[in-house]
Amino acid sequence: MRNLFLPFFFSLGAVAFAQAPHSHVHDRAIDFPDTKDYLTLVCDFHIHTVFSDGSVWPDIRVQEALRDSVDAISLTEHLEYQPHITDLPHPDRNRAYELAERFARPYELLVVPGAEITRKLPPGHVNAIFIEDANRLLIEDSLAVFQEANRQGAFTFWNHPNWIAQQRDGIATLTDFHRELIDKNLLHGIEVVNEMTISQEAFQIALDNDLTIMATSDIHGLVDWQFNVAEGGHRPVTLVLAKERTPASIKEALFAGRTVAWFDNTLLGREAHVRAVVEASLSITKVQYQGISSVVDVTLRNDSDAEYLLMNDSAYSLHTSLDIVQLAPNGETTIQVKTRKQLSEFELRFEVLNAVTSPGKYLRIQLPVTVDP
Repeated sequence: MRNLFLPFFFSLGAVAFAQAPHSHVHDRAIDFPDTKDYLTLVCDFHIHTVFSDGSVWPDIRVQEALRDSVDAISLTEHLEYQPHITDLPHPDRNRAYELAERFARPYELLVVPGAEITRKLPPGHVNAIFIEDANRLLIEDSLAVFQEANRQGAFTFWNHPNWIAQQRDGIATLTDFHRELIDKNLLHGIEVVNEMTISQEAFQIALDNDLTIMATSDIHGLVDWQFNVAEGGHRPVTLVLAKERTPASIKEALFAGRTVAWFDNTLLGREAHVRAVVEASLSITKVQYQGISSVVDVTLRNDSDAEYLLMNDSAYSLHTSLDIVQLAPNGETTIQVKTRKQLSEFELRFEVLNAVTSPGKYLRIQLPVTVDP
């Protein structure tokens, strides 16, 4: 269990397992329904292999992504930091991408070319994805490398701004150089979630500076071991709300900021995007009063991998619990509501305690209820 923004956040990992995209086995695959207007694509854009400081060959990253039903990945190898270079000399910094793209070709997995610009703070570590050639990013001057990434049409985001190796207090803080990059439209996103950490300060920086909210695994070892998948854990991912399942559409959505972070059974993002994902997940399948009483059974369906934690904020109290409702992932949960008299329709209101729209603020939803005839 980890504390996020509440003193009692539940670590309720609800993930599923897949050998190929969307063929679920053993409840492992990460799956969220499409929203009203967009596809919900599961993406991990910060991954390492032996081509920088990771522990595995690129085909393992592809296999892990397929098992997790990830839609798109990027192998973002460190450009400047190459600890395996003596054992694995490779003059071409695009090689990891080329191998992964070839391994993924028979499947539905999209592999996006990328690299990690690895510098002292500022700017720190920054990923550039949707690049044309990683070799051309081997530039010493920090501003010049961002300018080159921009010439290649890259989407760039600041990695682990709360990393204690560069921020000893763990607090993400904008520097003047970051502000310059933002003003010149050379920095487009920021990791609110990286691996096992989450940053409220980075979340606020994203909201204040119109940066895209990102969540990544930054995996170096094995996904299963790092995130305790066998015990119900899941890798952090960015849910991208895209018009189509194509690299171009994902890139457009990232630049437009249509993302939601998925971390430790918690959704984080701008309110409109979090609301779209949550509302797409929930529906009411059955409503029936208990005989002549004014206690009504309301069956809620959850078509997502989140185990939603709801706080009742309705005008009506619940009959078999206090105000906390847990909605099982990919299943139905029945609650009993006391409406004082039998009604043909009414409204339920909840605060979703694991759907966060800014530091300390949780999504509020309204569910119209119509009683079955």
